[in-house]
Amino acid sequence: MKRKHKTKTVYPPNWNELVAAVRMRSDGRCECTGECGLHKGRRCVEQHGIYAQFARGRVMLTTAHLDHKSNTADISKLKAMCQRCHLRYDREQHAQSAYETRTGSHGQPKLPFQ
Repeated sequence: MKRKHKTKTVYPPNWNELVAAVRMRSDGRCECTGECGLHKGRRCVEQHGIYAQFARGRVMLTTAHLDHKSNTADISKLKAMCQRCHLRYDREQHAQSAYETRTGSHGQPKLPFQ
């Protein structure tokens, strides 16, 4: 069965500069303070390039869109997050995408989460 690919995600033209600024601001450490459902207001301890304390392997900081919009160019709506926090933060979005892929229901009403 052939899969239809989603439209390519659109990032701002200065995306690389935004990512660099977010990484600089983060000082190489995950900026999550509970958005992922963990940490309860404290900042995550994971650091870029170091073996993870709460997951397997080395930490790779990613840039999370707090508003879930890939075209966001507002640095206040971006955070450096370790893979664990970023995946947890976007879990509903990932679940919806997986559902759409399995059922071929792209563009259909969203799943009722919670």
